[in-house]
Amino acid sequence: MQLNGFHHLTAVTADAPKNHAFYTDVLGLRLVKKSVNQDDVSAYHLFYADGKGSPGTDITFFDWPAPRERRGTHSIARTGFRVQGEKAFSYWTDRLKAKGLKVGEPTEKFGRITLDFEDFEGQRLSLVQDESDTPYAIWEKSTVPAEHQIHGLGPITLSVPDIAPTEMVLTKVMGMSKAAQHGNTHVYWMKGKGPVAELHVIEEPGLAPAQQGAGGVHHVAFNIPMADYTAWAERLRAMRVPNSGPVDRYWFKSLYFREPNGILFEIATDGPGFHADEPMETLGETLSLPPFLEGRRAQIEAGLKKLG
Repeated sequence: MQLNGFHHLTAVTADAPKNHAFYTDVLGLRLVKKSVNQDDVSAYHLFYADGKGSPGTDITFFDWPAPRERRGTHSIARTGFRVQGEKAFSYWTDRLKAKGLKVGEPTEKFGRITLDFEDFEGQRLSLVQDESDTPYAIWEKSTVPAEHQIHGLGPITLSVPDIAPTEMVLTKVMGMSKAAQHGNTHVYWMKGKGPVAELHVIEEPGLAPAQQGAGGVHHVAFNIPMADYTAWAERLRAMRVPNSGPVDRYWFKSLYFREPNGILFEIATDGPGFHADEPMETLGETLSLPPFLEGRRAQIEAGLKKLG
């Protein structure tokens, strides 16, 4: 029983319309689901992914009126996106600089070309060279040419003050293997290896704890087959890991828990998928609500901003 890599990553924005413009127009991702936070229906929950909303390709955002994140440890520090081929880095460097964003230069990091940049709220992102054959779906209506489109997530980087308890959970509970160490960065592999299944953990004992806010990350989710969901719930219970118990998010089923340094993890199934309640051709075009919220649609829609 293994994790298949990342499922999604959920971050925080304080400006949903500008967030929508950035992730669809600048990064060329598809808005595959426009919904609300199921625990706070005043807030959008926006899902951006590849052309079909494949697990492992989506970054999602809660829209909360929050101040900017105060950076620090006990946090998810950077989100990687996979692109293919060296030419992609010239394209993306020019594209991001033309948008006036904070952008580094392509450099080799841990054996892969990497380009670090930030969105308009300081969300720390990277483009990472991916030469794997991990499947992804082209988005025909993307603003980015097919050959340079983002393939999905990975790697994702955590910051912790003490690696030992986090490593115990990653290896003993979650079944990852430690692949390498580069200075104070520890690299862990899930099933399949490669950037789609690679978690980086930086040990930074001198940093103050982060304070979550806009431009920060809320949690990271790891992908499992639907058939393994009950077994993972039982595994967490048997290993006495405090957790949420089964949570049905309608488009996938989840389990939530915090690793010892306080970072929120989610284990999420690869189905039913975002097309469970919408045709694939029109994903994300209208507000999608799980059945238990459908009776409140008019009230919920009245409280949401227009995305543009």
